[in-house]
Parts: sequence; structure tokens; C-alpha cells
Amino acid sequence: MSSKTPKILIYSHDSFGLGHLRRCRAIAHSLVGDFDTLSVLILSGSPIIGSFEFRSRVDFVRIPGVIKLRNGEYTPLSLHINIDQTLAIRSSIIEHTAKVFEPDIFIVDKEPLGLRGEVLRTLEALKETDTRLVLGLRDVMDDPAVLKEEWDRKNVYPALKDLYDDIWIYGPQDICNPLEGISLPDNVADKLRYTGYLRRDLPNAVKNDPPPTPFGEEPYVLVTPGGGGDGVEMVDWVMRAYETRQRPLFPALIVLGPFMPAAATAQFSERAEHLRDVEIIRFTPQIEPYLAHATAIVGMGGYNTFCEILSFDKPTLMVPRVIPRREQAIRAERAEKSGLLKVLPIDRYPEPDLMATALSELPGMAAPSSAGVDNLLGGLEVITTRVGEIFEEQLAVDGRKLVNF
Repeated sequence: MSSKTPKILIYSHDSFGLGHLRRCRAIAHSLVGDFDTLSVLILSGSPIIGSFEFRSRVDFVRIPGVIKLRNGEYTPLSLHINIDQTLAIRSSIIEHTAKVFEPDIFIVDKEPLGLRGEVLRTLEALKETDTRLVLGLRDVMDDPAVLKEEWDRKNVYPALKDLYDDIWIYGPQDICNPLEGISLPDNVADKLRYTGYLRRDLPNAVKNDPPPTPFGEEPYVLVTPGGGGDGVEMVDWVMRAYETRQRPLFPALIVLGPFMPAAATAQFSERAEHLRDVEIIRFTPQIEPYLAHATAIVGMGGYNTFCEILSFDKPTLMVPRVIPRREQAIRAERAEKSGLLKVLPIDRYPEPDLMATALSELPGMAAPSSAGVDNLLGGLEVITTRVGEIFEEQLAVDGRKLVNF
């Protein structure tokens, strides 16, 4: 290992939404809780990373943000320079941070080569050191044919074969296979490790305090489109159900997300003022207390929302997006087939009666735990075990004492 205390560097490209950042943050927080002198540094392009609290020994480096357009191209989030210059700056920051930080483990989230290949030079440089290189993948990446075309085009296979030491899949093996249909190099299959989903807990500071809601002790349904950037249709559909009210419904608390378009945010807020049992929250970096105290959840099917649904064990209605990726729809379909939740396809939007019926039935539905699916939420424990093994292997080489955990 490269220093007396262990260090992990995590790369999260964060071109859209909150998913990558929140997944990396959950892993970092879990690891510093399990290894008492570990430091974790997160490289992120998220423009709102500073809104989140981080545990002691977890910090972040903010790289210039980019956003993905609907045509698949990228553009700088804030800077008035071209995308190639932005990516050159990001790549330089990533490489220099890794060189100075000297991590014992480098975890790359989702993109094997980083955004437009920006992590490749860092991977190659670290491969010449004792750093262990890990690729972390969601349980579902995309439609298999689309992912295969994307990975063929990006030529990621040499990195999987020659650079990465481990490939962690953040889900259980018997629900989703994110690499279905992809012919992997011979040695890559041996690097795969299914972890299970990543459990979410209430922050210690609020474990005994219910979140402040306008409904007091009254039960409510939490509606969350995640980051919100692609959640306008889902939120509109829910609000239409309340506006045309054909049957009694539980109150709804809608957390719009920080990337909900400003015009939609204003419109939803104005509409909610005319509904006695619909309340809007623009954004909260601590959504866990609201999830924990909700009677049921309506979500789109992103990875983090799914982990939260399982962790807080709430009856759930998923309304997954299908553009630009089918990831959410695939996850929702597999989850419904496993008996974990119900799905309302977005192509039925905007039928208010259909949504109202689903919302009226939702609080009486079974919680995910009743499906009896084994080993769903062991991801963080599996990661801790593997990180401990890596540290042991590194320490066997240089003979120093392992950090306590």
C-alpha cells in the first residue's frame, strides 16, 4: 500500500442526475465506517455535490460539469468553452489527483474508460503502481443490444481485460445481469463479483426524529423522480390524478429534485397550491427520513431509488423512463416479476384514472420483503469484505499492519 493509512479514490462522471454521486457516496460512507483510518476521495462532476454532507474522512474534488443532450452528445454545464477543452481539463484534474493522492484502490463508477475516455490515462498510470483498479457497474446498464453497441464503439474490452483487477456488479446475480449478451474476454468473467444492492440507512442525526411534513402524523405517499431532470411526465401524471380525484387518496409529498426544469417546478408548485393534500419540496439532500416515514413510494426506477425502496421496505409503484436508456424499465420489469413492486408503464401517460387507481391501491400493497427474495441488500458488506481482502493482499507484499475494521 502506498502510505501508512489506506486510501480509496472513486471516480463518478455525473453527467446527469444524482445516481452516480449518491451510489459512490453510499459506498464511501460505508467503507470509512468499517475501516477506522481509511480516507476516501470522490472525483465528481456533479454541480450540487457541495449540497451533501460527507462523513469524516470522506471528501470530494469537483471537476467541471458536463451534461448529456438528448442526441447523445455532451456539452459543458457552465463553462463557455468547447467540450474537448472541458474534457481535457477534467482528464488532467483526474490524473493529477490520482498521482498526488496515491490511492490503494481506484473505483470507477459505470463508465469503464470514463466520460469520453477521460479516465484511461489515469488507469494506465495507476496500473504501473500497486493500486488495485475496480470497475463498479449497476445491476442494469441498458438494453443488452444497446450496451453491446456502445461498448463495441468505445472499445472498452482491452481495459476490462488488461487494466481492471475487479469488476463489481451492485446487485444480486439472480435478478439482473448487466452484461447479458456481451461476449467478454476470457479472463474478465473471473473478475466479476455480484455484491447485492446497496442498503441505505437513516442518518444518525435524524434516526429518532420524523421529518417535518405539512401532514403531521397523517400517512402520506412519497413521490420522487430522483434528480428530477427527466421526471416531469411522472410528476404531472400524479398531479392529474389528484386534480381529477375519482376516489380517496392518501396525501402526496412530491420531492421534485434539483434538476427538475425551472418552468416545470414553477408550474407544479402553483398547481399544488390548489390541492389540499399535495405538497411540493424542491430538493432535499436528506431524502431518507421522508422515505422511512412514508406509507408508500412512487418512483421512476433509478438505481438509488430502488435501493431505498428495498432498504425502507415500502409498497412501491414504479413509473420508469424509457429514454435515453431502458435501464429503469428493465429494472422495474425484473422487480415486478420478482414480486417486489408494481409498474405503471410511462406509455400509458397521461390517463389520470389509471394513475388514480394505482395510487388508491398502493398503500395496501405488500412491502418488498414479503416477496421473499434472498440476499437483496448485502452489497455494502460484500464490498467491505473484498476491500479488506485487497488490503490484506497489499499488506502481505509490504509487511505493514492492516488497518482495524
